[in-house]
Amino acid sequence: MTRKKIDLSVDFCGVKFNNPFLLSSSPVSNSAEMVANAFEAGWSGVAFKTLNSDRVRIVHPSPRMNPYHYGSKRLVGLQNVEQISDRPLKDNLLDFLYLKKNYPDRVIISSIMGFSNEEWAYLAKASEDNGADMLELNFSCPHMTVEGSGHKVGQANHLIEKFTETVKRAVSIPVLAKMTPNITDMTEPALYAKQGGADGIAAINTVRGISQIGLDDWTARPKVAGIGAISGTSGPAVKPIGLRFIADLAKCEQLGLPLSGQGGIETWIDALEYLLLGSTTLQVTTGIIHYGYRIVEDLIEGLSDYMAERNIERVADLVGKALPTLQETDKFDLDRQGTAHYDVERCVGCGQCLVVCNDSAGQALEWDAEKRRPRLIEDKCLSCMVCSFVCPVTDLITYKEQPKNWQRQETEVMGKDLEGQLKLEVCK
Repeated sequence: MTRKKIDLSVDFCGVKFNNPFLLSSSPVSNSAEMVANAFEAGWSGVAFKTLNSDRVRIVHPSPRMNPYHYGSKRLVGLQNVEQISDRPLKDNLLDFLYLKKNYPDRVIISSIMGFSNEEWAYLAKASEDNGADMLELNFSCPHMTVEGSGHKVGQANHLIEKFTETVKRAVSIPVLAKMTPNITDMTEPALYAKQGGADGIAAINTVRGISQIGLDDWTARPKVAGIGAISGTSGPAVKPIGLRFIADLAKCEQLGLPLSGQGGIETWIDALEYLLLGSTTLQVTTGIIHYGYRIVEDLIEGLSDYMAERNIERVADLVGKALPTLQETDKFDLDRQGTAHYDVERCVGCGQCLVVCNDSAGQALEWDAEKRRPRLIEDKCLSCMVCSFVCPVTDLITYKEQPKNWQRQETEVMGKDLEGQLKLEVCK
């Protein structure tokens, strides 16, 4: 059987990418040598580590990162106080020229951060003149040591619009606005970016957080000369937040701009979820820090195999496919109820389901001591499915939908009984 050719290329803001996978603006995209290695591995583009004009001296704190381990799980998150590029602007621009000469089919996105309106324009024009295919405006770094920059700009809508408009006037290449997740509603600042002329939106940057406190010195990590700080958290731990913001942006009809998604992407499944919620391109940092540039091979292979199995030829056809069924909770059909279903023949008798059901759910399980197996009391099951989350056997506990109005009938009977008891108490 001949396998159909899978097309992973995407058009993003009028620029063609060989595949949707990019390095995000971070330590993994700090120099031409690093980016060249990534391109050789298969990445289709890079958002180069954020440039500045050299007017403000950038010094990185030391140490600048700390891992977020959880139990036996390694690097479920990464805490960092990384600043923008501390390299001279000239060196970074020479890197652009080198990369475009040697990898003409790869996309260079210049991430920039100005400290004045003039600097935004200068950095934008300098990037375009030296080969950048696109710009990404860093309105989102959560821990800049220079006051009034990074996410502080991303929380000031008038500045987002002003600086975006300034950059758009200075260049002819597409402009992305990179939004901060350290707000409640990302659509509002994104609309201001659009009003300023942005061609697309990138989201999310790292989330302000604290992932560890030293128990010996009571100081947040990373500890810099005895001082900790609220700083950027990235990695799989923040993926649900990233997916939520991408979905919000994609569903905002007034916005209507293409999206570059990022936040916790390590596997092809992570990548697929971002695509299905509206991202056209995908940016990665912490996954590379954990596993190296080679993870792009797994991303490409996994996504390609999924598409082949589904008979989907173009990755672009996946973008936004999950959005029609993503609604607010008031759209749920509450007449459709269900219960957990147990395949007891496969049960290993660990009893974990009994513990969690009794302590955090509907107390809907009895224990058959002789058979060492759970027995479900369907009328009490809340269909929360927490039992399935802790079961060590895959798909042993599944969801079973009951006949329509099944749960409602039980509730009505309980309500009538309670009503009768209350009347009885009043009569007494």
